[in-house]
Amino acid sequence: MSATSAKRIIFLGPPGAGKGTIASMLSHELGIPQVSTGDLFRSAVAKETALGKKAKGYMDRGELVPDQVTIDLLKECMQEPKCKQGFILDGFPRTVIQADALAVSGIDIDRVVSFTVPEQELLQRLVGRMTCRKCGAIYHVSNLPPKIPGKCDRDGGELYQREDQKPEAIKKRLQVYKEQTAPLITYYRKKGILVEIDGIGIPKEVLKRVHAAIS
Repeated sequence: MSATSAKRIIFLGPPGAGKGTIASMLSHELGIPQVSTGDLFRSAVAKETALGKKAKGYMDRGELVPDQVTIDLLKECMQEPKCKQGFILDGFPRTVIQADALAVSGIDIDRVVSFTVPEQELLQRLVGRMTCRKCGAIYHVSNLPPKIPGKCDRDGGELYQREDQKPEAIKKRLQVYKEQTAPLITYYRKKGILVEIDGIGIPKEVLKRVHAAIS
């Protein structure tokens, strides 16, 4: 498979593995969208589409949006011109059940890139994270500090530590990943489309490994 054809990609990896950062960089280089379920939900709700209203009902009640609604939103997104040349799915699927649903939905996948990072490194990355209240940009106290402490470089918004970025919550998120999402590594390996890469290093180094993996 050539690099030009491997453009329908899933990124897998535990919280803190750097999937979002690398997905954003790869999206820019290949000219294909980075698709996350969170962005899909927000866009559909803002546009007040039928699926958006359905998703909003669950979200307003504090419930998880059902897998089928998420799949339907993805299928809707895949019909848009921006996805015709490919896409990067970041954060979905999270379970084997979701992967099965994706497989029967007609959304084909070329490559699944799994990022491998030691747990101690993940903890170090996640504990130091800060998020902008305005735009959601992510910083890190040592790896990616803002120019002005406590202020977002983009819009000057206040930086804060989310509840899910605190030590106990992080350990719980990693455990959930091991139990629910890690089995996808075996699932996609059996399909012959999984590639595992070392997620340690500066983003440009990791991105080079991703390019080699999807070539």
